[in-house]
Amino acid sequence: MQPPLSSLFYYLWVAPHILLAVILVLMIRRKLYKQFPIFLLYTAFELFQFAVLLAVFIHTGSLSDERYRGAFSLGTAISAALRFGIIYEIFTEVFRYYNALSELGRVLFRWATIILLLIGVALAGTHANSCDWSLVIVPTLDRTVSLMQCGLLMFLFLFSRYFALSWRNYAFGIGLGFGVLASWQLAESAIRSQIGVGSYLLDCLGMGTYHCCVLVWIFYLVAPERRSYRTPLKLPKNDLEVWNKELERLLQQ
Repeated sequence: MQPPLSSLFYYLWVAPHILLAVILVLMIRRKLYKQFPIFLLYTAFELFQFAVLLAVFIHTGSLSDERYRGAFSLGTAISAALRFGIIYEIFTEVFRYYNALSELGRVLFRWATIILLLIGVALAGTHANSCDWSLVIVPTLDRTVSLMQCGLLMFLFLFSRYFALSWRNYAFGIGLGFGVLASWQLAESAIRSQIGVGSYLLDCLGMGTYHCCVLVWIFYLVAPERRSYRTPLKLPKNDLEVWNKELERLLQQ
């Protein structure tokens, strides 16, 4: 029989989703759904998934029940797909004044999508006869998206000054939250591979990290945004302009 969960576990499970509801309201009131529609969809889905998992848990009384694990795996897969879309959304926002670079980003993400689908198909074929195939495919795809989000965070930090991207910008705040979350998920995956799947401490640390990421998003949505994107008419004569012009020339051929 599963031991009773602690008050800390319940708090770390429930509190971030209450804050996600606040984020949803803030985004709708400030009409940020026009700028970040996929992030809004992700927030709404996380709330829906939480409600479903909570209902299943109340019904079964166990986090290890097959129905709960199935709902959790399906939710994780959908969440990974939405987080992949958010990566594209943030890059689109960062490159909004560089048409050719934005087009190149769309091409790269199309290929990345194809590669992820091929990985999923290959894993599904490899574990087709396994009753726990979802425990292999979903975590693998989730780690792949987490790795991409870590790269996004590194990109934003390294080139924020070069693109004149303020740390008080919404895109930077969303990327920061997901980057921290993805970094922990990769570290957690490495630790679990050494000590085993089940770990109450790691579960609490993971939920605590997610709680912190939600607080980061709340801060960036509440604090006034400082927009510092360069406009196309005031772009300096630097290498980025050269890349942009060359890409435009190549894309027109």
